[in-house]
Amino acid sequence: MKVLQLSVLSFLIVILSLNGATLAHPYGDFLHCLSLRISNSSTISKVIYTQNNPSYSSVLNASIHNTRFATPTTPKPYAIITPLKTSHVQSTIYCSKNHGFQLRIRSGGHDVEGVSYVSQVPFVVLDLVNFRDVKVDTKNEVAWVQSGATTGELYYGIASKTQTLGFPAGICHTIGIGGHLSGGGFGILGRKYGLAADHVIDVKLVDANGRVLNRKSMGEELFWAIRGGGGNTFGVVLAWKVKLVPVPPVVTVFTVNKNLEQNATKIFHRWQYIAHKLPNELFTAVWVMKVNSSQVGKKTVQAGFRGMFLGGVDELIPLIQHEFPELGLAKENCTQMSWVQSILYFGGLPIQPVNILLNRSALPVSSLKAKTDFVREPMSETGIEGFMNMFLEEEADFAITMIEAFGGRMDEIRENELPYPHRAGILFESTYIVQWTNEAEAGRYISWIRRLYSYMASYASKSPREAYYNYKDLDLGTNNIVGYTSYEQASVWGLKYFKNNFKRLVQIKTKVDPMNFFRNEQSTPPL
Repeated sequence: MKVLQLSVLSFLIVILSLNGATLAHPYGDFLHCLSLRISNSSTISKVIYTQNNPSYSSVLNASIHNTRFATPTTPKPYAIITPLKTSHVQSTIYCSKNHGFQLRIRSGGHDVEGVSYVSQVPFVVLDLVNFRDVKVDTKNEVAWVQSGATTGELYYGIASKTQTLGFPAGICHTIGIGGHLSGGGFGILGRKYGLAADHVIDVKLVDANGRVLNRKSMGEELFWAIRGGGGNTFGVVLAWKVKLVPVPPVVTVFTVNKNLEQNATKIFHRWQYIAHKLPNELFTAVWVMKVNSSQVGKKTVQAGFRGMFLGGVDELIPLIQHEFPELGLAKENCTQMSWVQSILYFGGLPIQPVNILLNRSALPVSSLKAKTDFVREPMSETGIEGFMNMFLEEEADFAITMIEAFGGRMDEIRENELPYPHRAGILFESTYIVQWTNEAEAGRYISWIRRLYSYMASYASKSPREAYYNYKDLDLGTNNIVGYTSYEQASVWGLKYFKNNFKRLVQIKTKVDPMNFFRNEQSTPPL
Protein backbone atom coordinates (compact mmCIF):
# COMPACT_ATOMS: atom_id res chain seq x y z
CA MET A 1 0.00 0.00 0.00
CA LYS A 2 2.83 2.41 0.87
CA VAL A 3 4.55 1.61 -2.41
CA LEU A 4 1.35 2.37 -4.30
CA GLN A 5 0.92 5.70 -2.49
CA LEU A 6 4.50 6.72 -3.25
CA SER A 7 4.14 5.86 -6.93
CA VAL A 8 0.91 7.86 -7.19
CA LEU A 9 2.58 10.86 -5.51
CA SER A 10 5.58 10.64 -7.86
CA PHE A 11 3.22 10.46 -10.81
CA LEU A 12 1.35 13.55 -9.60
CA ILE A 13 4.56 15.57 -9.24
CA VAL A 14 5.34 14.81 -12.88
CA ILE A 15 1.85 15.76 -14.05
CA LEU A 16 1.83 19.01 -12.10
CA SER A 17 5.25 19.91 -13.44
CA LEU A 18 4.02 19.37 -16.97
CA ASN A 19 1.17 21.75 -16.26
CA GLY A 20 3.54 24.46 -15.14
CA ALA A 21 3.55 23.95 -11.38
CA THR A 22 5.17 21.76 -8.78
CA LEU A 23 4.13 20.89 -5.27
CA ALA A 24 6.61 23.50 -4.00
CA HIS A 25 4.54 26.22 -5.65
CA PRO A 26 2.46 28.23 -3.12
CA TYR A 27 -0.66 26.96 -4.88
CA GLY A 28 0.64 23.44 -5.05
CA ASP A 29 -1.61 22.21 -2.25
CA PHE A 30 -4.69 23.06 -4.27
CA LEU A 31 -3.35 21.31 -7.36
CA HIS A 32 -2.19 18.37 -5.32
CA CYS A 33 -5.65 18.08 -3.79
CA LEU A 34 -7.45 18.29 -7.11
CA SER A 35 -5.08 15.98 -8.95
CA LEU A 36 -5.33 13.33 -6.24
CA ARG A 37 -9.10 13.38 -6.49
CA ILE A 38 -9.11 13.18 -10.29
CA SER A 39 -6.11 10.76 -10.32
CA ASN A 40 -6.23 9.82 -14.03
CA SER A 41 -3.27 11.39 -15.87
CA SER A 42 -4.96 11.77 -19.25
CA THR A 43 -8.01 13.32 -17.60
CA ILE A 44 -5.93 15.76 -15.51
CA SER A 45 -4.35 17.20 -18.66
CA LYS A 46 -7.84 17.90 -20.09
CA VAL A 47 -9.27 19.38 -16.90
CA ILE A 48 -6.58 21.45 -15.12
CA TYR A 49 -4.93 24.43 -16.84
CA THR A 50 -2.39 26.43 -14.87
CA GLN A 51 -0.82 29.70 -16.01
CA ASN A 52 2.28 28.05 -17.47
CA ASN A 53 0.27 25.59 -19.51
CA PRO A 54 0.58 26.37 -23.27
CA SER A 55 -3.22 26.14 -23.64
CA TYR A 56 -4.01 28.35 -20.64
CA SER A 57 -4.54 31.63 -22.54
CA SER A 58 -6.62 30.08 -25.30
CA VAL A 59 -8.85 28.34 -22.75
CA LEU A 60 -9.23 31.54 -20.71
CA ASN A 61 -9.97 33.76 -23.71
CA ALA A 62 -12.13 31.29 -25.61
CA SER A 63 -15.40 32.63 -24.23
CA ILE A 64 -14.48 36.12 -23.03
CA HIS A 65 -16.85 38.36 -24.98
CA ASN A 66 -15.91 41.60 -23.20
CA THR A 67 -12.28 42.35 -24.03
CA ARG A 68 -12.29 45.05 -21.36
CA PHE A 69 -11.43 42.11 -19.08
CA ALA A 70 -8.84 40.48 -21.31
CA THR A 71 -5.98 42.96 -20.93
CA PRO A 72 -2.45 42.13 -19.70
CA THR A 73 -3.25 43.81 -16.36
CA THR A 74 -6.55 41.99 -15.79
CA PRO A 75 -6.21 39.61 -12.80
CA LYS A 76 -5.97 36.05 -14.05
CA PRO A 77 -7.12 32.84 -12.38
CA TYR A 78 -4.38 30.67 -10.97
CA ALA A 79 -6.02 27.73 -12.67
CA ILE A 80 -8.92 27.04 -14.99
CA ILE A 81 -10.82 23.85 -14.34
CA THR A 82 -12.85 22.44 -17.25
CA PRO A 83 -14.69 19.51 -15.65
CA LEU A 84 -15.72 16.53 -17.73
CA LYS A 85 -18.08 15.04 -15.17
CA THR A 86 -19.90 15.87 -11.95
CA SER A 87 -17.18 14.47 -9.68
CA HIS A 88 -14.71 16.98 -11.13
CA VAL A 89 -17.02 19.81 -10.07
CA GLN A 90 -17.35 18.32 -6.59
CA SER A 91 -13.57 17.97 -6.34
CA THR A 92 -13.00 21.58 -7.45
CA ILE A 93 -15.40 22.85 -4.78
CA TYR A 94 -13.79 20.67 -2.12
CA CYS A 95 -10.21 21.69 -2.94
CA SER A 96 -11.07 25.38 -3.38
CA LYS A 97 -12.72 25.45 0.04
CA ASN A 98 -9.93 23.60 1.78
CA HIS A 99 -7.10 25.63 0.26
CA GLY A 100 -8.54 29.12 0.39
CA PHE A 101 -9.35 29.86 -3.22
CA GLN A 102 -12.30 31.86 -4.40
CA LEU A 103 -14.20 30.00 -7.09
CA ARG A 104 -15.62 31.79 -10.12
CA ILE A 105 -18.04 29.86 -12.33
CA ARG A 106 -18.23 30.51 -16.05
CA SER A 107 -20.85 29.07 -18.37
CA GLY A 108 -20.49 31.29 -21.40
CA GLY A 109 -18.47 34.42 -20.74
CA HIS A 110 -21.19 36.97 -21.59
CA ASP A 111 -20.54 38.62 -18.26
CA VAL A 112 -20.54 42.38 -18.84
CA GLU A 113 -18.55 43.01 -15.65
CA GLY A 114 -16.34 39.94 -16.02
CA VAL A 115 -17.03 38.64 -12.51
CA SER A 116 -17.32 35.03 -13.70
CA TYR A 117 -13.65 35.00 -14.68
CA VAL A 118 -11.98 37.92 -12.85
CA SER A 119 -11.32 38.48 -9.13
CA GLN A 120 -9.04 40.68 -7.05
CA VAL A 121 -8.13 37.81 -4.70
CA PRO A 122 -6.54 34.40 -5.45
CA PHE A 123 -9.10 32.48 -7.46
CA VAL A 124 -9.73 29.64 -9.87
CA VAL A 125 -12.31 29.47 -12.65
CA LEU A 126 -14.66 26.54 -13.00
CA ASP A 127 -15.46 26.68 -16.72
CA LEU A 128 -18.45 24.55 -17.72
CA VAL A 129 -17.53 24.53 -21.40
CA ASN A 130 -17.66 20.73 -21.49
CA PHE A 131 -21.13 20.61 -19.93
CA ARG A 132 -23.06 21.47 -23.10
CA ASP A 133 -25.39 18.58 -23.89
CA VAL A 134 -28.88 19.41 -25.15
CA LYS A 135 -31.54 16.69 -25.06
CA VAL A 136 -34.92 17.64 -26.53
CA ASP A 137 -38.05 15.58 -25.86
CA THR A 138 -40.69 16.82 -28.29
CA LYS A 139 -43.31 14.35 -27.07
CA ASN A 140 -43.29 15.81 -23.56
CA GLU A 141 -42.29 19.30 -24.78
CA VAL A 142 -39.26 19.54 -22.50
CA ALA A 143 -35.50 19.70 -22.83
CA TRP A 144 -32.54 19.06 -20.57
CA VAL A 145 -29.77 21.56 -21.30
CA GLN A 146 -26.42 21.71 -19.53
CA SER A 147 -25.19 25.05 -18.22
CA GLY A 148 -22.23 25.32 -20.57
CA ALA A 149 -24.42 25.10 -23.66
CA THR A 150 -25.27 28.35 -25.39
CA THR A 151 -28.76 29.63 -26.10
CA GLY A 152 -27.94 29.04 -29.76
CA GLU A 153 -27.16 25.38 -29.11
CA LEU A 154 -30.46 25.00 -27.28
CA TYR A 155 -32.37 26.76 -30.06
CA TYR A 156 -30.68 24.62 -32.70
CA GLY A 157 -31.42 21.45 -30.74
CA ILE A 158 -35.10 22.35 -30.57
CA ALA A 159 -35.37 23.46 -34.22
CA SER A 160 -33.63 20.35 -35.51
CA LYS A 161 -36.49 18.28 -34.10
CA THR A 162 -39.57 20.49 -34.47
CA GLN A 163 -40.77 23.71 -36.05
CA THR A 164 -43.64 24.16 -33.61
CA LEU A 165 -41.81 24.39 -30.28
CA GLY A 166 -39.49 27.11 -29.04
CA PHE A 167 -38.01 28.55 -25.87
CA PRO A 168 -38.39 32.11 -24.52
CA ALA A 169 -34.81 33.24 -23.96
CA GLY A 170 -32.53 36.00 -25.29
CA ILE A 171 -31.58 36.80 -28.89
CA CYS A 172 -27.80 36.57 -28.56
CA HIS A 173 -26.98 32.98 -29.50
CA THR A 174 -23.56 32.83 -27.78
CA ILE A 175 -24.87 33.42 -24.24
CA GLY A 176 -24.22 30.57 -21.79
CA ILE A 177 -27.41 28.97 -20.54
CA GLY A 178 -26.15 28.79 -16.95
CA GLY A 179 -25.78 32.54 -16.51
CA HIS A 180 -28.83 33.40 -18.59
CA LEU A 181 -31.28 31.28 -16.61
CA SER A 182 -29.64 32.26 -13.32
CA GLY A 183 -30.55 35.90 -13.94
CA GLY A 184 -34.00 35.54 -15.53
CA GLY A 185 -33.69 35.64 -19.30
CA PHE A 186 -35.96 37.99 -21.30
CA GLY A 187 -36.30 37.76 -25.07
CA ILE A 188 -38.60 38.16 -28.04
CA LEU A 189 -41.08 35.58 -26.72
CA GLY A 190 -41.24 37.38 -23.37
CA ARG A 191 -44.58 39.14 -23.89
CA LYS A 192 -46.17 35.82 -24.85
CA TYR A 193 -44.50 33.45 -22.37
CA GLY A 194 -42.49 35.42 -19.80
CA LEU A 195 -38.87 34.71 -18.86
CA ALA A 196 -36.64 31.78 -19.65
CA ALA A 197 -36.43 31.15 -15.89
CA ASP A 198 -40.24 30.93 -15.69
CA HIS A 199 -39.96 27.70 -17.69
CA VAL A 200 -37.35 25.87 -15.60
CA ILE A 201 -38.97 22.78 -14.05
CA ASP A 202 -35.98 20.89 -12.62
CA VAL A 203 -32.22 21.24 -12.21
CA LYS A 204 -29.06 19.36 -11.29
CA LEU A 205 -27.03 21.39 -8.79
CA VAL A 206 -23.86 20.84 -6.76
CA ASP A 207 -23.98 22.75 -3.47
CA ALA A 208 -21.18 24.11 -1.28
CA ASN A 209 -20.91 20.76 0.50
CA GLY A 210 -20.53 18.87 -2.77
CA ARG A 211 -24.00 17.34 -2.66
CA VAL A 212 -25.77 16.74 -5.98
CA LEU A 213 -29.33 18.01 -5.69
CA ASN A 214 -32.42 18.18 -7.87
CA ARG A 215 -35.64 20.10 -7.35
CA LYS A 216 -37.08 17.53 -4.98
CA SER A 217 -33.98 17.08 -2.81
CA MET A 218 -33.11 20.78 -2.62
CA GLY A 219 -36.63 21.94 -1.76
CA GLU A 220 -38.75 24.69 -3.25
CA GLU A 221 -36.97 27.58 -1.50
CA LEU A 222 -33.58 26.92 -3.11
CA PHE A 223 -35.28 26.00 -6.39
CA TRP A 224 -37.00 29.41 -6.30
CA ALA A 225 -33.71 31.23 -5.63
CA ILE A 226 -31.66 29.77 -8.48
CA ARG A 227 -34.24 30.73 -11.13
CA GLY A 228 -33.28 34.38 -11.46
CA GLY A 229 -31.45 35.00 -8.17
CA GLY A 230 -28.02 35.20 -9.79
CA GLY A 231 -25.23 32.77 -10.64
CA ASN A 232 -22.19 31.91 -8.51
CA THR A 233 -24.35 32.39 -5.44
CA PHE A 234 -26.20 29.24 -4.34
CA GLY A 235 -24.23 26.46 -6.01
CA VAL A 236 -23.16 25.18 -9.40
CA VAL A 237 -26.14 24.36 -11.60
CA LEU A 238 -24.92 21.75 -14.06
CA ALA A 239 -28.14 21.22 -16.02
CA TRP A 240 -31.63 22.63 -16.37
CA LYS A 241 -34.85 20.92 -17.36
CA VAL A 242 -36.98 23.43 -19.24
CA LYS A 243 -40.54 23.43 -20.53
CA LEU A 244 -40.75 24.28 -24.21
CA VAL A 245 -43.48 26.53 -25.60
CA PRO A 246 -45.67 26.36 -28.73
CA VAL A 247 -44.69 28.54 -31.69
CA PRO A 248 -46.33 28.68 -35.13
CA PRO A 249 -44.44 27.27 -38.14
CA VAL A 250 -44.30 30.80 -39.57
CA VAL A 251 -43.60 34.05 -37.71
CA THR A 252 -43.24 37.55 -39.16
CA VAL A 253 -40.42 39.95 -38.37
CA PHE A 254 -40.08 43.58 -39.38
CA THR A 255 -37.80 46.61 -39.13
CA VAL A 256 -38.79 50.21 -39.82
CA ASN A 257 -35.96 52.72 -39.39
CA LYS A 258 -36.70 56.36 -38.60
CA ASN A 259 -34.05 59.02 -37.98
CA LEU A 260 -34.35 62.40 -36.30
CA GLU A 261 -35.32 64.05 -39.59
CA GLN A 262 -38.11 61.49 -40.05
CA ASN A 263 -39.89 62.22 -36.77
CA ALA A 264 -38.18 59.40 -34.85
CA THR A 265 -38.78 61.29 -31.60
CA LYS A 266 -42.54 61.64 -32.13
CA ILE A 267 -42.96 58.06 -33.32
CA PHE A 268 -41.07 56.72 -30.31
CA HIS A 269 -43.13 58.93 -28.02
CA ARG A 270 -46.28 57.35 -29.42
CA TRP A 271 -44.81 53.82 -29.28
CA GLN A 272 -44.47 54.08 -25.49
CA TYR A 273 -48.24 54.31 -25.08
CA ILE A 274 -49.02 51.42 -27.42
CA ALA A 275 -46.32 48.72 -27.30
CA HIS A 276 -47.15 47.23 -23.89
CA LYS A 277 -50.86 46.98 -24.80
CA LEU A 278 -50.43 45.15 -28.10
CA PRO A 279 -51.53 41.48 -28.35
CA ASN A 280 -49.20 39.11 -26.51
CA GLU A 281 -48.23 37.55 -29.86
CA LEU A 282 -46.49 40.77 -30.91
CA PHE A 283 -43.12 41.78 -29.48
CA THR A 284 -41.69 45.16 -30.42
CA ALA A 285 -38.47 46.95 -29.61
CA VAL A 286 -36.69 50.18 -30.51
CA TRP A 287 -32.96 50.20 -31.12
CA VAL A 288 -31.39 53.67 -30.90
CA MET A 289 -27.97 54.40 -32.40
CA LYS A 290 -25.92 56.95 -34.35
CA VAL A 291 -25.92 56.53 -38.15
CA ASN A 292 -24.80 58.45 -41.23
CA SER A 293 -27.15 61.20 -42.32
CA SER A 294 -28.35 61.73 -45.88
CA GLN A 295 -26.19 64.87 -45.77
CA VAL A 296 -22.62 63.93 -46.62
CA GLY A 297 -20.33 64.06 -43.62
CA LYS A 298 -23.19 64.46 -41.17
CA LYS A 299 -24.47 62.09 -38.48
CA THR A 300 -27.98 61.57 -37.19
CA VAL A 301 -29.71 59.30 -34.70
CA GLN A 302 -31.80 56.37 -35.85
CA ALA A 303 -34.62 54.65 -34.02
CA GLY A 304 -35.06 51.18 -35.48
CA PHE A 305 -38.57 49.88 -34.74
CA ARG A 306 -38.31 46.10 -34.78
CA GLY A 307 -40.87 43.42 -34.13
CA MET A 308 -41.68 39.73 -34.17
CA PHE A 309 -45.25 38.48 -34.59
CA LEU A 310 -46.34 34.92 -33.90
CA GLY A 311 -48.32 34.72 -37.10
CA GLY A 312 -48.40 35.69 -40.76
CA VAL A 313 -47.81 39.04 -42.43
CA ASP A 314 -51.42 39.31 -43.63
CA GLU A 315 -52.57 39.31 -40.01
CA LEU A 316 -49.79 41.61 -38.78
CA ILE A 317 -50.18 44.50 -41.23
CA PRO A 318 -53.82 45.37 -40.42
CA LEU A 319 -53.07 44.98 -36.70
CA ILE A 320 -50.24 47.54 -36.82
CA GLN A 321 -52.16 49.85 -39.14
CA HIS A 322 -55.01 49.91 -36.62
CA GLU A 323 -52.98 50.12 -33.39
CA PHE A 324 -49.89 52.03 -34.50
CA PRO A 325 -50.49 53.74 -37.87
CA GLU A 326 -47.75 56.31 -37.12
CA LEU A 327 -45.14 53.62 -37.84
CA GLY A 328 -46.19 53.28 -41.47
CA LEU A 329 -45.48 49.55 -41.57
CA ALA A 330 -45.66 48.12 -45.09
CA LYS A 331 -45.38 44.61 -46.42
CA GLU A 332 -41.90 45.30 -47.79
CA ASN A 333 -40.70 45.93 -44.21
CA CYS A 334 -41.75 42.40 -43.22
CA THR A 335 -40.30 38.93 -43.69
CA GLN A 336 -41.92 35.59 -42.88
CA MET A 337 -39.67 32.90 -41.46
CA SER A 338 -39.45 30.20 -38.79
CA TRP A 339 -39.18 31.07 -35.10
CA VAL A 340 -35.56 29.92 -34.94
CA GLN A 341 -34.68 32.12 -37.92
CA SER A 342 -36.17 35.10 -36.07
CA ILE A 343 -33.48 34.62 -33.42
CA LEU A 344 -30.84 35.03 -36.11
CA TYR A 345 -32.68 38.04 -37.56
CA PHE A 346 -32.72 39.87 -34.23
CA GLY A 347 -29.14 38.83 -33.57
CA GLY A 348 -28.00 40.51 -36.77
CA LEU A 349 -26.94 37.26 -38.42
CA PRO A 350 -27.84 35.68 -41.78
CA ILE A 351 -30.98 33.60 -41.35
CA GLN A 352 -29.42 30.78 -43.36
CA PRO A 353 -27.80 28.45 -42.60
CA VAL A 354 -29.40 27.93 -39.20
CA ASN A 355 -26.40 25.96 -37.95
CA ILE A 356 -24.61 29.29 -37.42
CA LEU A 357 -26.34 29.01 -34.04
CA LEU A 358 -23.67 26.45 -33.15
CA ASN A 359 -20.83 28.86 -33.96
CA ARG A 360 -19.60 30.37 -30.71
CA SER A 361 -17.32 32.76 -32.61
CA ALA A 362 -19.90 34.19 -35.02
CA LEU A 363 -20.13 37.51 -33.18
CA PRO A 364 -17.22 39.96 -32.85
CA VAL A 365 -15.88 40.64 -29.37
CA SER A 366 -15.25 44.15 -28.05
CA SER A 367 -14.74 46.18 -24.91
CA LEU A 368 -18.02 47.40 -23.48
CA LYS A 369 -19.94 48.78 -20.53
CA ALA A 370 -23.67 48.24 -20.04
CA LYS A 371 -26.44 49.60 -17.83
CA THR A 372 -30.18 48.95 -17.64
CA ASP A 373 -33.39 50.71 -16.66
CA PHE A 374 -37.04 49.78 -16.36
CA VAL A 375 -39.48 52.54 -17.32
CA ARG A 376 -42.98 52.71 -15.84
CA GLU A 377 -44.17 56.12 -17.11
CA PRO A 378 -43.93 57.43 -20.69
CA MET A 379 -41.12 59.86 -21.39
CA SER A 380 -41.95 63.36 -22.62
CA GLU A 381 -41.03 64.36 -26.17
CA THR A 382 -38.52 66.79 -24.73
CA GLY A 383 -37.02 64.00 -22.63
CA ILE A 384 -36.73 61.72 -25.68
CA GLU A 385 -35.07 64.50 -27.70
CA GLY A 386 -32.46 65.03 -25.00
CA PHE A 387 -31.84 61.28 -24.79
CA MET A 388 -31.40 60.89 -28.54
CA ASN A 389 -29.17 63.94 -28.83
CA MET A 390 -26.68 62.30 -26.49
CA PHE A 391 -26.07 59.77 -29.28
CA LEU A 392 -24.64 62.54 -31.44
CA GLU A 393 -21.68 62.84 -29.09
CA GLU A 394 -18.34 61.42 -30.20
CA GLU A 395 -18.26 58.68 -27.56
CA ALA A 396 -21.53 57.27 -28.93
CA ASP A 397 -20.05 56.15 -32.25
CA PHE A 398 -20.40 52.50 -31.16
CA ALA A 399 -23.23 52.84 -28.66
CA ILE A 400 -26.72 51.39 -28.76
CA THR A 401 -29.78 51.42 -26.56
CA MET A 402 -32.13 48.46 -26.94
CA ILE A 403 -35.61 49.33 -25.68
CA GLU A 404 -37.91 46.31 -25.33
CA ALA A 405 -41.65 46.49 -24.72
CA PHE A 406 -43.09 44.64 -21.75
CA GLY A 407 -46.73 44.00 -20.91
CA GLY A 408 -48.55 40.87 -22.01
CA ARG A 409 -47.60 37.79 -20.00
CA MET A 410 -45.10 39.80 -17.96
CA ASP A 411 -48.00 41.79 -16.50
CA GLU A 412 -49.70 38.58 -15.36
CA ILE A 413 -46.87 37.05 -13.30
CA ARG A 414 -46.53 38.06 -9.65
CA GLU A 415 -43.47 40.07 -8.65
CA ASN A 416 -42.40 37.42 -6.16
CA GLU A 417 -43.05 34.40 -8.40
CA LEU A 418 -39.28 34.30 -9.01
CA PRO A 419 -36.42 36.48 -7.71
CA TYR A 420 -36.66 38.55 -10.93
CA PRO A 421 -39.28 41.16 -9.91
CA HIS A 422 -39.65 43.44 -12.94
CA ARG A 423 -43.13 42.48 -14.06
CA ALA A 424 -46.46 44.32 -13.96
CA GLY A 425 -46.59 47.99 -14.80
CA ILE A 426 -43.36 48.18 -16.74
CA LEU A 427 -43.68 49.83 -20.15
CA PHE A 428 -40.24 48.85 -21.36
CA GLU A 429 -36.72 47.88 -20.39
CA SER A 430 -33.80 49.94 -21.70
CA THR A 431 -30.37 48.40 -22.10
CA TYR A 432 -27.60 50.93 -22.74
CA ILE A 433 -24.36 49.62 -24.23
CA VAL A 434 -21.25 51.54 -25.23
CA GLN A 435 -18.29 49.91 -27.00
CA TRP A 436 -14.74 51.01 -27.78
CA THR A 437 -11.59 49.67 -29.41
CA ASN A 438 -8.77 51.55 -27.68
CA GLU A 439 -8.56 50.35 -24.08
CA ALA A 440 -6.52 53.43 -23.14
CA GLU A 441 -9.62 55.54 -23.80
CA ALA A 442 -12.04 53.34 -21.86
CA GLY A 443 -12.63 56.08 -19.28
CA ARG A 444 -14.17 58.42 -21.87
CA TYR A 445 -16.74 55.88 -22.97
CA ILE A 446 -17.60 54.73 -19.46
CA SER A 447 -18.06 58.39 -18.49
CA TRP A 448 -20.43 58.86 -21.43
CA ILE A 449 -22.67 55.93 -20.51
CA ARG A 450 -22.74 57.09 -16.89
CA ARG A 451 -23.91 60.52 -18.08
CA LEU A 452 -26.59 58.87 -20.23
CA TYR A 453 -27.72 56.84 -17.22
CA SER A 454 -27.75 59.97 -15.07
CA TYR A 455 -29.87 61.77 -17.68
CA MET A 456 -32.42 58.93 -17.64
CA ALA A 457 -32.85 59.11 -13.84
CA SER A 458 -35.87 61.41 -14.25
CA TYR A 459 -37.68 58.88 -16.43
CA ALA A 460 -36.65 55.51 -14.99
CA SER A 461 -38.42 53.59 -12.22
CA LYS A 462 -37.82 54.94 -8.72
CA SER A 463 -37.53 53.65 -5.13
CA PRO A 464 -35.67 51.61 -6.19
CA ARG A 465 -34.35 52.46 -9.62
CA GLU A 466 -34.67 48.94 -10.99
CA ALA A 467 -31.93 47.13 -12.92
CA TYR A 468 -31.61 43.76 -14.69
CA TYR A 469 -29.16 41.33 -13.09
CA ASN A 470 -28.17 39.76 -16.41
CA TYR A 471 -26.53 43.08 -17.31
CA LYS A 472 -24.60 43.38 -14.07
CA ASP A 473 -23.45 46.91 -13.30
CA LEU A 474 -20.87 47.27 -10.53
CA ASP A 475 -21.56 51.02 -10.44
CA LEU A 476 -24.68 50.11 -8.46
CA GLY A 477 -22.63 48.84 -5.51
CA THR A 478 -20.50 45.84 -4.60
CA ASN A 479 -19.81 43.36 -1.82
CA ASN A 480 -16.57 43.06 0.10
CA ILE A 481 -14.62 40.39 -1.73
CA VAL A 482 -12.72 39.59 1.46
CA GLY A 483 -14.54 39.58 4.76
CA TYR A 484 -18.14 40.13 5.77
CA THR A 485 -20.70 42.01 3.69
CA SER A 486 -23.68 43.32 5.64
CA TYR A 487 -27.26 43.17 4.42
CA GLU A 488 -27.31 46.96 4.36
CA GLN A 489 -24.26 47.14 2.11
CA ALA A 490 -25.50 44.47 -0.28
CA SER A 491 -29.03 45.88 -0.40
CA VAL A 492 -27.67 49.01 -2.12
CA TRP A 493 -27.38 46.95 -5.31
CA GLY A 494 -29.58 43.99 -4.31
CA LEU A 495 -32.82 45.95 -4.05
CA LYS A 496 -32.29 47.37 -7.55
CA TYR A 497 -32.02 43.91 -9.07
CA PHE A 498 -34.47 42.03 -6.86
CA LYS A 499 -36.62 44.59 -5.00
CA ASN A 500 -38.45 42.98 -2.06
CA ASN A 501 -37.28 39.52 -3.14
CA PHE A 502 -33.74 40.34 -2.02
CA LYS A 503 -34.48 39.71 1.66
CA ARG A 504 -35.80 36.24 0.83
CA LEU A 505 -32.69 35.51 -1.24
CA VAL A 506 -30.51 36.48 1.71
CA GLN A 507 -32.45 34.15 4.00
CA ILE A 508 -32.06 31.25 1.57
CA LYS A 509 -28.35 31.97 1.10
CA THR A 510 -27.90 31.93 4.88
CA LYS A 511 -29.39 28.43 5.02
CA VAL A 512 -27.66 26.82 2.05
CA ASP A 513 -24.23 28.53 2.04
CA PRO A 514 -23.72 30.19 5.45
CA MET A 515 -19.95 30.44 4.99
CA ASN A 516 -20.46 32.34 1.70
CA PHE A 517 -18.26 30.03 -0.36
CA PHE A 518 -20.02 30.95 -3.61
CA ARG A 519 -19.45 34.66 -3.88
CA ASN A 520 -18.63 37.53 -6.21
CA GLU A 521 -18.96 41.30 -6.26
CA GLN A 522 -22.74 41.07 -6.62
CA SER A 523 -23.76 37.73 -5.16
CA THR A 524 -26.34 37.53 -2.40
CA PRO A 525 -24.49 37.35 0.94
CA PRO A 526 -25.64 35.38 4.01
CA LEU A 527 -26.78 37.18 7.13
